[in-house]
Parts: sequence; C-alpha cells; structure tokens
Amino acid sequence: MTKITINEVTKRYAEHLALDHICLDIPAHCIYGLLGPNGAGKTTLIRILNQITAPDSGEVLIDGERLCQKHIARIGYLPEERGLYKKMKVGEQAIYLAELKGIKKAEAQKRLKTWFEKFEIAAWWDKKVEELSKGMQQKIQFITTVIHEPEILIFDEPFSGFDPINANLLKESILELRDKGATILLSTHNMASVEELCDSITLINNGQSILQGKVGDIKRQHDTHQREIIIRCDDVLHVMNIADTYNNIKVEHTDRPDETKLTLFSESPNDLLGQLLNIGQLVSFKEVLPSMNDIFIREVQSQNQAS
Repeated sequence: MTKITINEVTKRYAEHLALDHICLDIPAHCIYGLLGPNGAGKTTLIRILNQITAPDSGEVLIDGERLCQKHIARIGYLPEERGLYKKMKVGEQAIYLAELKGIKKAEAQKRLKTWFEKFEIAAWWDKKVEELSKGMQQKIQFITTVIHEPEILIFDEPFSGFDPINANLLKESILELRDKGATILLSTHNMASVEELCDSITLINNGQSILQGKVGDIKRQHDTHQREIIIRCDDVLHVMNIADTYNNIKVEHTDRPDETKLTLFSESPNDLLGQLLNIGQLVSFKEVLPSMNDIFIREVQSQNQAS
C-alpha cells in the first residue's frame, strides 16, 4: 500500500501562481478527492504527480521517497481529455496499451477479457473506437488505465459521458480497486460521487488549499443544525399552530393527507418534538447535514470575496 505526501508544492506559470505552497497527506488504501473550480490548480498538481511537469519548489514523496522516474510504472492515470486512437480496433488498441505498460500479450489478453466481460463490452472487441459512444470509449480508457494493476490511480473526471447505470458500475470498480490496496486520487466536479466514494478531500481554489479533511468530519463542521421532522396527525391545523410558535421553521405537506413535514434550524428541537408527540405519531426525525456541493460553493465564494 502506497502513501503520497505533498509538501509545500508551488508552481508558477509566468505571472500566474497555479499552486501556492500546497500540502496534502494522502493515506495508503483510500480514495482521496481533489476538488476545486476550473482553474483552481488541480490539473497542475496532477501533472506534477505524473511528472509531466515539475514544481518550482516543494516536494512529492511516495512512501517517504522523493518522486522520481521509477515511480511512473506504479501510477495509472486517466486524464480528463481522452486519448484513444479512433481508427484502431478496440481489442487491438487495448492490448497495445497494456504491452506499453510491460504486460506480456498473453497476460494482457487474459486481464482484458475479464475487464471487458465485467464492463459488458466483449462484443466490441473487433469494432473501431470511432464506432463507440462516448461512454463506451470511457470504459476502454478506464480499463487501459488500471490494466497493469498500479498502486496509485489518478482519475480526472472519470464519470464523464456515463449514464447512471454505467456510472454506478464504475464506482463499484473504483471501490474494489481501493479494497485491493490501491491509493486513489479522484478529481471531479460531481459532488455526489465525492460523498459516495471519497474518504477524505482537499478543496483547492486560486492555487491554495482552503479545506481539508475526512468527508464526514467536514460535513459535521459545517452543520447548520437543520432538522427534519415528519409527524402523522389527523389534525394538521393543530400541527401548524404549534409550528407557528417557533421561529425559522418550514411546514410542508407530504403525499399523505395526515402527514406534515417540518424543517427547522435548531440544536435542540426536543421541546417541539415533545409537543408534536402529544398530538400525533412521529414518522421520522433526522439531522440534515449540508451536502459537499453546498460546502464547495460556500467555501469557494467565501475565499473569493475575501481576496
């Protein structure tokens, strides 16, 4: 299992400061989200990890060892911009790319057969890439990224072009790769996928890290104390009268005529719950933590307004 440490990495292009003393500690055996708006510096950091470019200062460590040429073989990189040869046949191209990563042809065919069956694309083996939909091409690209079983995987917008069914298939595959020991860096604007997949995240804006931590911890740190109550009571007017005695509360009807949904912002809604339980049946009570999408927007806007 492989740990990645990024210490005070800075990168400048002419007058543009792309990365400003970025620090990340990516544990082994996890899915780590690299988030940020367009132009935040994510792609620059990914290029540094892939040794496409080098930092002006700072360092990247792989298991405590400074990043160097030999680490390239341990990395699988799925770029946002795809790079398949349109005129080549799918199977022929997949074998070619696997061989470039040091896999012998017979072993490549064996591994590819397993992946093609898993992704339900075995029938496309002899088709040309240009005959495939964007989602189908994305499956090929993903397979060729992971085929050499690298210890580090970097996925940049991996869900682009996928319908919900195939996106779910990809998510399951990413989780399986993590469970087998891979360290995964996931860069995406799909915040729902971040909540489903990522153990921890770093949010970058204007080249700076503005938020870091475990997803669950971050959501709790941004808790607005929103609570949702659904009460079942034939006397809906009575429920509304009770609600009217509280500030900052929203009352909605559900699909059932005897149910009322109340949304409030309170650390301690016990008094309200007590009154409601005296007149009806509690169907559900839950705290509503802010989504990663809400947190993303709030943190980025806050930094932009402060700068």
